[in-house]
Amino acid sequence: MRVTVKYFASLREVLGRAEERIEVPGASTVGDVWSRAVADIGLPKVQVLCALNKEYVDADHPLRDGDEVAFFPPVTGG
Repeated sequence: MRVTVKYFASLREVLGRAEERIEVPGASTVGDVWSRAVADIGLPKVQVLCALNKEYVDADHPLRDGDEVAFFPPVTGG
């Protein structure tokens, strides 16, 4: 199945891309997509915020064909 993946803020800079369409196996999760993204460039797995179709979800949320997955760096404020 194919999903669209978007990377925001510093993740976009580190990964060198803002968006991509990728093919994933049928039983994939949001976390599987993130693991694949960091493995492609040898980054250690870091904590990120995940969204699926513009709603925040946990990394173990399953994917469906045509979904849009977005990753954001953790946000802190003061």
